[in-house]
Amino acid sequence: KKDKIPDEEAPVEKLVGAIVYAKNKDSFYFAFVHDIFKHWTLSKGHLKEGEDENAGVKRVIKDEIGIDVAVKEILGENAYITYNKEKKKIKKHVVYFLVESKFEDLKLKESGGLDDAKWFPIAEIDELNFYDDVLPIITKAVNILLNQKK
Repeated sequence: KKDKIPDEEAPVEKLVGAIVYAKNKDSFYFAFVHDIFKHWTLSKGHLKEGEDENAGVKRVIKDEIGIDVAVKEILGENAYITYNKEKKKIKKHVVYFLVESKFEDLKLKESGGLDDAKWFPIAEIDELNFYDDVLPIITKAVNILLNQKK
């Protein structure tokens, strides 16, 4: 049986996530992770107690896909309701950053929810299956990078 508490009263977990990009041969590439529900999505993870968001996002990306990143700017945030193993309602609040990396091999950490990590050229990302709530974040990142070229 799932929790019946109202969404606004659910305990909040703070996470950080990122759009990871790299430049390779005059083109931008994005690193996305693939989940077991067949969606490409953004790397994200929990902040540690008292951890700064910038330090947290660098740690999360290094841990999840094995690369070092430099934080460029905040892209936005979202929140969604989910349930933990005890079927208790939780609100996950994620702050997303635009981060830059070298174009190097990704090494996905073994986890129950993710099954792949891959670089995609900017021209191919519109063909990927994303969650609706991350599309505005991805669109904002693409616009920022494309406007840098002008």
